[in-house]
Amino acid sequence: MTTENFDLFGNPFVVSPTKRGRPPHDVTPKTRNRVSMLVALGWTNPRISAAMGVTLPTLHKHYFYELRQREVARDRLELRRLEMAWDMAEAGNVGAFKEFGKLLERNDRMEVERKMGSDPKSDSKPERPGKKVVDEQRAMDADADLMAELEQEAAQHALHS
Repeated sequence: MTTENFDLFGNPFVVSPTKRGRPPHDVTPKTRNRVSMLVALGWTNPRISAAMGVTLPTLHKHYFYELRQREVARDRLELRRLEMAWDMAEAGNVGAFKEFGKLLERNDRMEVERKMGSDPKSDSKPERPGKKVVDEQRAMDADADLMAELEQEAAQHALHS
């Protein structure tokens, strides 16, 4: 009779191995969910394999599908959070209803930022004015400065008269 021991993080370990080498990796729904969550959080494959206690080839072998979902994993995680908050809110949980509202506001902000970021004009650098335009602007600024100076002198001259 062997009882399974668990470490601080809930991972099983063998106190005294009976065979040589590393024990085979057991894929469970819990470990699949862990990998999916870490992919959604943006972790790299080497970091995930180290955290899971498996080699990189083992990670690729057993969790190929989860690793391929990197592009949509974050959206799926957000979807799951929204679903859970909504289910709890429908059951009458006021805190969940408030949390759903916060998630909704955050989603709206992200959509606005996404739309603003996709504007083709914002991606390009602002157009730099040519030399003639810069010279004309400098001339107009100098003209305005001269007019302001003349008006100030006229005002001082009027006070002395």
